Amino acid sequence: MRSIWKGAISFGLVTIPVKLYSATEQKDVTFHQVHREDGGRIKYKRVCSVDGEEVPYSDIAKGYELATGEMVVLTDEDFADLPLTTSRRIDVLQFTPADQIDPIYFAKSYYLEPDGQGAKPYVLLRDALERSGQVAVVKVALRQRESLAALRVRDGVFVLETMLWPDEIREADFGFLEEDVDVRPQELKMAESLIETMVADFDPAEYTDAYREALQEVIEAKVAGKEVVAPEAPAEAGPAVDLMAALRASVEAAKRERQGAAPAKSPGRAAKAKTAASGDAARKAASDDAEEEKAPKKRKTRRSA
Repeated sequence: MRSIWKGAISFGLVTIPVKLYSATEQKDVTFHQVHREDGGRIKYKRVCSVDGEEVPYSDIAKGYELATGEMVVLTDEDFADLPLTTSRRIDVLQFTPADQIDPIYFAKSYYLEPDGQGAKPYVLLRDALERSGQVAVVKVALRQRESLAALRVRDGVFVLETMLWPDEIREADFGFLEEDVDVRPQELKMAESLIETMVADFDPAEYTDAYREALQEVIEAKVAGKEVVAPEAPAEAGPAVDLMAALRASVEAAKRERQGAAPAKSPGRAAKAKTAASGDAARKAASDDAEEEKAPKKRKTRRSA
């Protein structure tokens, strides 16, 4: 990895010089736009829509389009007058519990490495932050933009999570939230049983990008001059007509899948108790549902005067 920014964490009167690195990378298969006939790369020219002339990069400015269609052209001097800090500091504003920050605010992750003589104060703040169980809320300017960010510790390294501003989070305004949707207790119990049956520790290494792997196989087959055989797509289930029956079938399928993936050795007491509990919950929910369906409906009786 190569550092993309140098600055310092400003923590009270303590300054910690750091280097910034991108913590993530996209693994998508990239393509070029080419001419279908001969594979030649497609090139684009910067052409002015008014006079039709090609414009060199040095003559290109930023423009803001108004609702009327008019364009406001901003110069380098206009941007220079904006109150964007150039101090290259990560200013610690406060410390807060991590669970108070909704993950929807997180935008991009970066690693921070101590620079120069910053190792000791870096480790000091890192260890103190870990022991406190808090994350630092900071402000930083990256790529001509000021952002809020969260500073946390992961595997002994500071991770800077840039955050969106509150007005950049869209409100979930959907019609069904105003509707009175009736969910039966038996359905809720069966759904909870399904969740319990599928509970497992999260291991990201268990999951792979099947689409990217298949796409890479197609490319390799074409390079080798082999015929490309597309795999059969799995049949997609339609919408559930009987929600209770679908939940019950899902619980049974999850149990079979869990049992098939379980190791040959006998499970421990905790696993047995967990499986028994989920099975009991499913049977109880099914029994309750059956009793509800069999129970006769009460008739209204008239009272005599």
